[in-house]
Amino acid sequence: MADTTSDDRPGHPGHPVYVVGGGPGGLAVAAALRARGVRAVVLERSDAVGDSWRRHYERLRLHTTRRLSGLPGLAMPRRFGRWVARADVVRYLEKYAEYHELEIVTGVEVSRIEQAGPDWLLHATGGRRLTGRAVVVATGYNHTPRVPDWPGLSSYAGTFLHASAYREPSPYAGRDVLVVGVGNTGAEIAVDLAEGGAARVRLAVRTAPHVLRRSTAGWPAQRTGILVRRLPVGLVDRAGRVVTRLSVPDLSAQGLPRPDTGLYSRVREGAIPVQDVGLIDAVKRGAVEPVAAVESFEDGKVVLADGERIGPEVVIAATGYDRGLEELVGHLGVLDERGRPLAHGRRSPAGAPGLHFTGYTNPISGNLRELALDAQRIARALSR
Repeated sequence: MADTTSDDRPGHPGHPVYVVGGGPGGLAVAAALRARGVRAVVLERSDAVGDSWRRHYERLRLHTTRRLSGLPGLAMPRRFGRWVARADVVRYLEKYAEYHELEIVTGVEVSRIEQAGPDWLLHATGGRRLTGRAVVVATGYNHTPRVPDWPGLSSYAGTFLHASAYREPSPYAGRDVLVVGVGNTGAEIAVDLAEGGAARVRLAVRTAPHVLRRSTAGWPAQRTGILVRRLPVGLVDRAGRVVTRLSVPDLSAQGLPRPDTGLYSRVREGAIPVQDVGLIDAVKRGAVEPVAAVESFEDGKVVLADGERIGPEVVIAATGYDRGLEELVGHLGVLDERGRPLAHGRRSPAGAPGLHFTGYTNPISGNLRELALDAQRIARALSR
């Protein structure tokens, strides 16, 4: 698969565009390139496409509508319904790769990407050295589970796991569970546990989230996100304040107050609103109990920010992920201080022509929709 020719056109048989990652972003780019006559080779470290979707918890459904979540060249089937289930997303990705006849190599993990003159050199599993004219990095937003360095965690005698290892509630039936983190994942896992028979479910909250109805009178929150994306931040914050007060009850008495910062201001900082898929009702009923943030672990107890000490049998850390790009491309000077790409989509970072990134933002308009748009832009840039 290494380049041995002198033709420097992207897509020449000896010069494929390498796409690192076989998730939705990588598959979309490969299909968009193929539609333009550019050869793209997808390198996927697992043994199948859509690996991260295969490992998500079973309850998960897209928070974006089916019609606005399809990738270039193939719509999602209507039989999947409006809010597509995790298993159906996996089926769709498998069909997508087959339909577009994508060139995918599984079981190959790229560990480092380097510039080699006008080309790009990829170091991969088994000592492979692959050369391409361009590289698209699409290893995913949720790449490496992140667990805070809580004092005393190593001495905790209960069951501890990151949310990435959670699948379904039956192993926790009848048990006292603390979910740490009130993003979409933490909120949904807490509801899943409460409905699945956990004896008690507490949800540790550091910063009060903005909670939105996934759909109001048939109008999905995603469409609002698309409409307001380029409006002034202050204007959207004010409108969001009005909408949430009309559609979401005040849960302050239950321990989940309204946030004191604007909705879109928080989005611009990287905090996506929580789409309600049962959290509001569960908190109102007391099935999910919001508590203060976790500060440490001590003598078998969890110490909260307000000084309370609690003794859950299980702690599930829904504390997010790191992008995991430092070893891969950190030496190229293409990442910011938080490990995020300096350029995204059709733009290459300064000094790194032909290197592209997709899927490293968390847009209010919907991740899959933006991946599809990114794929078309990257394909246009690389086919010129």
